[in-house]
Amino acid sequence: MSTVVEAPVETPPEVEPEVVAPSPRSTRTRRILIELGRVIAAIVGTIVVFGIVIAIKGADPFTTYEALFNSIFDNPDAIAEILLRATPLVLAGLAVAVPARAGLVNVGGEGQLLIGGVVGAGVARWLGEGLPGGVTLALILLGGAIGGALWASISVGLRLFSGINEAVTTLLLNYVALDVMLFLIYDPWKDPNGSGQPATAPIPESQHLPLLGDSRLHFGVVLAAVVLVVVAIVLRRTSWGFALRVVGGNAEAARRAGLRVGGLLLSSMLVGGALAGLAGAIQLAGVEYKLRPLFLFGFGYVGFLASWLGRHQPFRVAASAILLSALVIGGDSLQIDSGLPAATVNVLMAILLLAVFGWTGRKAVTS
Repeated sequence: MSTVVEAPVETPPEVEPEVVAPSPRSTRTRRILIELGRVIAAIVGTIVVFGIVIAIKGADPFTTYEALFNSIFDNPDAIAEILLRATPLVLAGLAVAVPARAGLVNVGGEGQLLIGGVVGAGVARWLGEGLPGGVTLALILLGGAIGGALWASISVGLRLFSGINEAVTTLLLNYVALDVMLFLIYDPWKDPNGSGQPATAPIPESQHLPLLGDSRLHFGVVLAAVVLVVVAIVLRRTSWGFALRVVGGNAEAARRAGLRVGGLLLSSMLVGGALAGLAGAIQLAGVEYKLRPLFLFGFGYVGFLASWLGRHQPFRVAASAILLSALVIGGDSLQIDSGLPAATVNVLMAILLLAVFGWTGRKAVTS
């Protein structure tokens, strides 16, 4: 009896379904929407948490927020005041953002602002009215920028030659700068014709920054906007800006690739210091007109906050500076209308920073 052997039946190979990769445009749109959603969630979280803080202090959160909103948008002078306050904050934020591209942490904006104002006041004091006002004004601004750059060079020099972290030295130099200014306004530069309060003599009116129309806004607002655009273009479109990003990403790899890491670190900190020093000179020639103990008090630290809120991106830094300025201007209503302490606005800023970092920082973990 013969056995019939059946031929094996060949099964066709399984065809895997074709995976269609998402287009770059849709991926970018999705990322933008996700990031926007996280920012909105952070803002909503800030409003809720700060409302709880207000309630604990015995105030009505809804009334407080209404007063805060009205003080910003119903006051016809509020916009000008916000822009005036934001002008040095934008430059102080950029003074942090530029070194951050190279991996440096510049906490010294406060001191660099003060030194810029001190050098600007020194230039005005030294030149007097011997030159045309416009020439002296330009020299005040230039001197402030150079003073801030030289002050910032101390910390980066210690970083390069002694290995001392620049975050520590820039922070400590803030107190040295404050002592320098206080020494000058209490003794050698004190106005002999003043009211007895420690302050320098006001700079001549010919050396003031010109006003824009009938408002209190001065030409420094335009100058800060121009500097913002220039910094954004330089960081994004030039080889120097690209080299800073490489160094900030991996300094050792940048060194092996032939980049002069030390020179890039130095130049980034010099630019940052110059921006802060320019802000100090602008505040002197556009708003204060003299040095006093509370000259630009706290502006450097708020600028540091603005830079981190904006992730060291120039236009985001500017938006953060304007937002924080609005909070400070509107924060007066917290004390007047709601009876809250004046420092309450600082609590609001801190909650906003933590919320933005907490929600938007998840992207780096999950991606």
